[in-house]
Amino acid sequence: MKKVYLDNAACTPLDPRVFEVMKPYFVEEYGNPSTIHSYGSLPREGMEKAREQVAVLLNTKPDYIFFTSNGSEANNMAIKGVCFANQARGKHIIVSEIEHFSVLQSVKSMEKQGFTVTQLKVGTDGIIKKDELEKLIKDETVFVSIMLANHEIGTIEPISEVAAILKKVNAERSLRKIQPVYFHTDAVAAAGVIPIDVEALGVDLLSMASSSFYGPKGAAVLYIKKGVRINPLIDGGIQEGGRRAGLENVPAIVGMGKAAELAKSEMAERNKKMEPLRDLMVELILKNIPQVRLNGDARRRLPGNVNVSVEFIEGESMLMWLDDVGIAASSGSACTSKALKASHVLLSIGVPQEVCHGSMLFSLGKDITKTEIEFAAEEFTKIVKKLREMSPLYKNS
Repeated sequence: MKKVYLDNAACTPLDPRVFEVMKPYFVEEYGNPSTIHSYGSLPREGMEKAREQVAVLLNTKPDYIFFTSNGSEANNMAIKGVCFANQARGKHIIVSEIEHFSVLQSVKSMEKQGFTVTQLKVGTDGIIKKDELEKLIKDETVFVSIMLANHEIGTIEPISEVAAILKKVNAERSLRKIQPVYFHTDAVAAAGVIPIDVEALGVDLLSMASSSFYGPKGAAVLYIKKGVRINPLIDGGIQEGGRRAGLENVPAIVGMGKAAELAKSEMAERNKKMEPLRDLMVELILKNIPQVRLNGDARRRLPGNVNVSVEFIEGESMLMWLDDVGIAASSGSACTSKALKASHVLLSIGVPQEVCHGSMLFSLGKDITKTEIEFAAEEFTKIVKKLREMSPLYKNS
């Protein structure tokens, strides 16, 4: 049976070149990088090289790169670490309404600690209403978190424009001797996929994960700009400059570094290949399936993202039938797809609840081919037709 993997938003396959550099750190170079003796020196060197490779990908300094275990931990560390460290001067947080659940659940837990949270709305295209942000900021506002790109619908947000707004706000606050608002972006869906320059973006903190760009699971990064006050979430040793205690996952970190290096050098070529195939898949689906909509902005989106909602049938049924013919896809974010609830992202952009349940996310990878896209679109069209033939809702439409 032909197999086509179109669930790269959940996890990308490990690049064999990445695996090669990881191998020695599983068996041969097994020492603890925090030790003084020679067994720790090569693992430590491997980690520091990876820190430099990630820094190059983001156009920043290695000193600002802190390793975590995954994107969710990085998001938790950013939100809770900064808010707890600065709570004496304010307890108000602003996030967009389409954030990943690791952000939304983090701020929800902060509400239990006496913080208040305001959600910034998005338009029907999934782009935040940045002009409304300044109205939401109060003297008590301490933290703003807006994702760089959405995991589900692929929309790329105007982060540098938001940073410009906050820079203006912070300049005015400085005159009144009020501490600045810190700005975090969840870039897990974007880092290693599209170009990121943290200096140009103007953010104070940025989260990213290795598994989004052909690196291993178990390695992620929180970029923390110099001068940001942040408390550690994990107490213990002095690893990661005292920001994140615990023995590091050296093989995964080394792999993340290599994946970052490859992403930096190959990104333009990968996207030049993926974007036309993404557009082809959208074209074939919209042309051959009636009563289907593309979710998110048609152009301002990740190069491999195709998110559609099909009326009158359930996403779970489509997923199972696709799997039967060898096609892996998703009904939304990997962290929420088992919940059988309407996507908060799709609801936020105005998709009716009953239509949300018929959503499908096809996320392309760097090795996808035109033949595979045509096969997937053809099979998807057949499946939708068969499921609708069994749907009383479609028959009565």
